[in-house]
Amino acid sequence: MRPDPKRAVRWGLEHALPRQLVRVAARRGDLQAQLFFAAEEHDTAELAGEFDRVRQAGSLAATRMGFITVDHAVVREVLSSNDMRTGFPLAEDSKVTKALRWAKFGYIHPLRPPSLLATEPPDHTRYRKLVTRVFTARAVEALRPQVQSIAEGLLDDLAEESVVDLASGYCAKLPVIVISQILGVPEDEHDYVLELGAGAAPSLDFGLSWKAAGDVERSLQRFDSWLDQHIERLRREPGDNLMSQLIAARDEEGGLDEIELKSIAGLVLAAGFETTVNLMSNAIALFADNPGQLALLRDDPSLWGNAVDEALRIDPPVLLTARSAVRNTRIAGKLVSEQHMVTTVLAGANRDPEVFPDPHRFDVARDNAREHLSFSGGRHFCLGAALARMEAEIGLRTLYERYPHLEVLPGRTRRTTRVLRGFEHLPARLGTSASIAVS
Repeated sequence: MRPDPKRAVRWGLEHALPRQLVRVAARRGDLQAQLFFAAEEHDTAELAGEFDRVRQAGSLAATRMGFITVDHAVVREVLSSNDMRTGFPLAEDSKVTKALRWAKFGYIHPLRPPSLLATEPPDHTRYRKLVTRVFTARAVEALRPQVQSIAEGLLDDLAEESVVDLASGYCAKLPVIVISQILGVPEDEHDYVLELGAGAAPSLDFGLSWKAAGDVERSLQRFDSWLDQHIERLRREPGDNLMSQLIAARDEEGGLDEIELKSIAGLVLAAGFETTVNLMSNAIALFADNPGQLALLRDDPSLWGNAVDEALRIDPPVLLTARSAVRNTRIAGKLVSEQHMVTTVLAGANRDPEVFPDPHRFDVARDNAREHLSFSGGRHFCLGAALARMEAEIGLRTLYERYPHLEVLPGRTRRTTRVLRGFEHLPARLGTSASIAVS
């Protein structure tokens, strides 16, 4: 059976050709290209040497693909600059642009407009305004009792198991239940939403194999179809949830069109659990490798909020992001020409020794842990940052207070995605429940 020619063009231009070009650059010593391949094979901690090599090349290092930086101040400057925007810079009349336009993927994609990740003002401002009120500090704080109840219920469900997979059985389920309630997703569809999210996660990567790229497109297509059904269900029977409010905005004159509605709702749903899934699993692995830090938290539980930020700093859920120049501009004293791209390595900036003393050490009492850049910055600062922090603080504290002797077992495996960083499997023995021990 012959492959779909449009899919073949998409894969060739978005994955096969870029990967080959990066491979050649890596062989020639290009720092960004070498980080690309290292990130496929190593944990974030194991990339520290790569970050240091980039740092030694200067605060903004030129590469064959533009520029790269792990400098904390420069990353902040790039992310907040009005001279930089999201998206891959391609001339409108180039052959590549024309070919990609012909072969366009007909379903929502997180890196293509009207996704919040791929739009700029005024559209980005309009989209973000529609969902911001659900993620304000006050709104998130009001969810605390609900999140606490969900965490306790999930741990009740795990209590009968001697060995559990915390990645899928706890870290994934807590945030997907929370965001599903915010968006009106029925309980019996939570597992399907998780499945769709896992399938779509590699969509943030380029250089995928033919099979992997096809799997991602099929997951996005299924996600798109599911959103159609979910929207129609809530249109018939609206509820007190964000999705119903977005649908109302869609149906009002001058509101969202159908593609905008699906793209915004889809990104909020997926991002609403992806960040926290990875944050919590990364934190559990960090505590397993640094038991002394867990002891500090037992002695001083007030440090839990700071511990979440320190986990975000040292092993962020997102490795990097990029911006392209909309006009000639100067960054860190260097000329960045129009359409040239700057890759900001968030995980590298979080280990900048000028900002974080002893940057490779996990320290839950670190004074400035909150200065990490794991939630990006500027107008694209993570909309759900407060929610992710709160979910992780409650989820982790409840887990370790219930099971103080929890033991992470051999066999943990990282997700195969490059940009999103977290664990696929995190086997653990829970041990005796503190409530049972007390009784």
